Amino acid sequence: MSILHPFLSRVVRRGRLTIFAPDGSEEDFGTPAPGFPEVVVRFVSGKAMRRVILDPRLGAAEAFMDGDLRIERGDIMELIQLFRMNTLWDRGSKLKDRSIAGEAADWIRTRIDSINRRGRSRANVAHHYDIGNDLYRLFLDSDLQYSCAYWPREDMTLEEAQAAKKAHIAAKLALAPGQRVLDIGCGWGGMAITLAKLADVTVHGITLSEEQFALAQARAAQAGLADRVTFELIDYRDLALRDAGRFDRIVSVGMFEHVGAHNYDTFFRACANLMTADGVMLLHTIGRFGKPGSTDAFTRKYIFPGGYIPALSETVAASEKSRLIVTDVETLRLHYARTLRQWYARTVAHRDEITRMMDERFFRMWTFYLAGATAAFESGGMGNYQIQFVRSRHALPLTRDYMAAAERDYGGW
Repeated sequence: MSILHPFLSRVVRRGRLTIFAPDGSEEDFGTPAPGFPEVVVRFVSGKAMRRVILDPRLGAAEAFMDGDLRIERGDIMELIQLFRMNTLWDRGSKLKDRSIAGEAADWIRTRIDSINRRGRSRANVAHHYDIGNDLYRLFLDSDLQYSCAYWPREDMTLEEAQAAKKAHIAAKLALAPGQRVLDIGCGWGGMAITLAKLADVTVHGITLSEEQFALAQARAAQAGLADRVTFELIDYRDLALRDAGRFDRIVSVGMFEHVGAHNYDTFFRACANLMTADGVMLLHTIGRFGKPGSTDAFTRKYIFPGGYIPALSETVAASEKSRLIVTDVETLRLHYARTLRQWYARTVAHRDEITRMMDERFFRMWTFYLAGATAAFESGGMGNYQIQFVRSRHALPLTRDYMAAAERDYGGW
């Protein structure tokens, strides 16, 4: 009996997990069940098994990244899915790898790590986004949308679903020709360019990523929109000091997750100051279902340092302090899970290129990240929120009909 037996026998009830220890001994856990994965894992060393026992989340991730935990049947997506599905199916088998004191320590570390002063914010963004645009081209859609797509039809391609996402957001902004739009966290410029094309508006995108900034500028020029779509390498806090009251509309997609809970009040105060009196803002963010929590150690260390996924309650409470009115909330429950499965499949399909570009350990880290995120959005506590804000109750039509009408015009579905 391996040192993993007490832990795995408690957690894996449905589906099948076969473990080969370094000495060649074999143990089976769970019972095969329809819809549940069957995975075979081989541990290269006893150290790898001890890492999993000492820290099931980070330890398993690092053992997999280092090649000491090898999957011989199935893949990392199925392994993580097996654990998540058992946790969802049977609350009694919930993975309890942290004591109350450990959870409190994680909460404190998350808050400290996500203070995100200006210099720290720039470094955190560079850690994830300035690792090479060529990597992102391999697994994102052709417009480089690195956020949850929107699937009004199940048979859509990723490109179609990302176009639908942009149209869905544009419709909620209630755009009109000549308006000035701010895109906070503009990525590689796809949203800004799309809004300018859809509604004849001017868009100013801001980012802290040097690689995103350079490519966004080039794409706007290539599209012939450099006179109406501009980009700037600047922190939102500094922009608020300079351009108060300048923008009719604000959009922010996939950036709020990097703000950090410590800065929520500052973020919404900046947004309120940047908007005109009758301005409209659309915030698209990953969010956690239920109460506030903490960021897991793997994500903090390897993927999004300084990042934190907010609960809806935290987001709305912070916005209220700047007297922003919440006029619409939509919860995208499964759209990101679909998106992530597309990204994972494209990543796996480009394994050789990614390994040459980075290395094998990076590839395993990236697939672990995408697989874990997929499980969190399929059967864990994560989803996406789109929240619409105004400063004046008179800024929008009385009913939501304008959204559907504009979306049909923009997207054609």
